[in-house]
Amino acid sequence: MNRLFKKRHLVLIVLFAVASLLSLQLARMTEQPVIAKLGPPITAAGDEPIEPIPMQVSLNMEKVVLGKQLFHDPKLSKTNDISCASCHDLTMGGTDRLPVSIGINGEKGSINSPTVFNNSFHFKQFWDGRASSLEEQIEGPVHAGNEMGSSWPEIIGKLKQSPEYVNAFNKLYESDISADHIKDAIATFERSLYTPNSKFDQFLRGNADALTQDEKEGYRRFKGYGCVACHQGVLLGGNMYQKFGVFGDYIKDRGNETKADLGRYNVTGKEDDRYMFKVPSLRNIALTAPYFHDGSSQTLDEAVKIMVKYQLGREADQKDIDLIIKFLNTLNGEIKEVA
Repeated sequence: MNRLFKKRHLVLIVLFAVASLLSLQLARMTEQPVIAKLGPPITAAGDEPIEPIPMQVSLNMEKVVLGKQLFHDPKLSKTNDISCASCHDLTMGGTDRLPVSIGINGEKGSINSPTVFNNSFHFKQFWDGRASSLEEQIEGPVHAGNEMGSSWPEIIGKLKQSPEYVNAFNKLYESDISADHIKDAIATFERSLYTPNSKFDQFLRGNADALTQDEKEGYRRFKGYGCVACHQGVLLGGNMYQKFGVFGDYIKDRGNETKADLGRYNVTGKEDDRYMFKVPSLRNIALTAPYFHDGSSQTLDEAVKIMVKYQLGREADQKDIDLIIKFLNTLNGEIKEVA
C-alpha cells in the first residue's frame, strides 16, 4: 500500500512539473516574464520525486567476473585493439570523455558515448532508445563498423582458443560458448556497475546533514526551475524521451545538423520523434563531460545554461546556476570495483 501511494505521489509530482513547463510555454507566448517558483527552503527530505539507488544488487558473481574480463578484452573487436572499456573507461566515470568515441582503424563514432554506470536502471538503451535491454545493446557496438566492427562467429572463434574462457563458459552455462552467453556475462557485469550512497542518496535516506546549505538550495532551484520534470526517479532521468529544444531550436542554433541529431526519429520514422532523445541520467554527471548527445558542452556550467534556455524557457542568474551545479555534484556515488 505504501509503495502504491509513493508511486501515485510521484506521478502527481511529475504531472505538476509538466504542468509548470506548459505554463512556461504559455507565458512565453504571451510575453509574460518567466519566474521560477522556488518554494520553501529545503531542510530535510520529504516525499521527493527522486529515489536513492539501491545499496545492494543481487548477481551471480562468477558471471560478473567473466563479464568483466570480456568487457575489457579487445578480442571482441575485429582488429583486437578496441574493447568495451575503450569507450566506457571505469576510471573516467564510465565514459571516454570525448565528444564521440574512436573505434577500429581510427574511425569516429557519430554520437557521444554515455556512461556505462547504472545502465541497468534505464528503461531503454542508447540515446534513441533502440535497444530494450543491456543484452540487446551489446549487439550495436560489436557489429558497428566505426566501433568494434566484428561478428559473433569471429569473436567466438577467438575466445575458443583460450582454455580459460572455454572452462569458464562450460562451468557457468554448461554448454559451448555462444553469442547469448557472451552477452549475458557482459550484461551481468554491467549490472554490477551501480553507484549507490551518493551524498544526495544519504540525504534522501534521512540524513539531513548529508548536504550543505548551498547544496540544498541548489536542489531547491533544481525543482523550482522545473529540471525535475524530466530528471526524476532513481536515475534523475533515463525513464522517458524528451525533445531537445522544447523552447527553442537547439539543433538549428548550433548548426551542422547530422543524422544523429534526429534522435528517435531514426528508429521510428515518425515526425513527432524528430530531435527526441532518452533523457540522460544525471547520476555522476560531474564525472562524464562532455555533455549531450553531440558532446558539445565541456562544462556543467555551459550544459545547465543550455538546459535552462532550450528545455525550460527561462533565464537564470549565475548564482542560481552555481547552486544547481553544487547540487549536481552531490550525485556522485560510490564506484565499486569487482575483484
